[in-house]
Amino acid sequence: MPAPTHETPAAGASDSIALPGTPLAEAVVELIRPAHTPPMFNHSIRSYLFARLLAGHLGLSAGSDYNDDLLFTACAMHDLGVAADSPHQQRFEVEGADRAAEFLTGHGVSTVEADQVWQAIALHTSTGIANRRGTLCLLVREGIALDFGGPMGNEYVEAVSEEQADAVHAVYPRLNMIGSLVDAIAAQASRSARNAPRYSIPGELLREREVYGRTRMEQSFHSSRWGN
Repeated sequence: MPAPTHETPAAGASDSIALPGTPLAEAVVELIRPAHTPPMFNHSIRSYLFARLLAGHLGLSAGSDYNDDLLFTACAMHDLGVAADSPHQQRFEVEGADRAAEFLTGHGVSTVEADQVWQAIALHTSTGIANRRGTLCLLVREGIALDFGGPMGNEYVEAVSEEQADAVHAVYPRLNMIGSLVDAIAAQASRSARNAPRYSIPGELLREREVYGRTRMEQSFHSSRWGN
């Protein structure tokens, strides 16, 4: 599993940064670490850590209310569609969902559970839809939103305290995540018209980059909770 990259979190913060110690989770990390840049890798892991904090805030328990391995996989692999080793032949949310489902079935996960992860990844940019497609979709969507610090919504902002966020960011720093993410989405979207349907997230980010040079998403991070 990933070792701390910066300072060690204070005593009592270990629960905020612990990852699942399962063979499946280790295989996920082994796949995504070389596929992503450090900012993108850290974003993917933070999304899971914030999603798990949200689950606790909502009174949901791993094992009974949700499958922690599936939550980790969906969060950790949600941007795999923009990785350099992806085919880049369809919009990144679907491409990442396809890769995750194939990975899971290849590791012995049922097709039903793999489809749950597929749906959570494919819908993670779909405001107002993902939240109504079950617990996994909600946790993935809102865990990612919490890592954005505002631009994707603030409905569950109280789920992560400043102390918890500090512990997470100490081990998985942001490293100008938003710039790296928009760069990767725009590059993937530019490869084919199929990758960037008009009014989709990749389509709009690519259009704004080409027309204005800087996207509204990037501009909004100046006033976000985390600042970048």
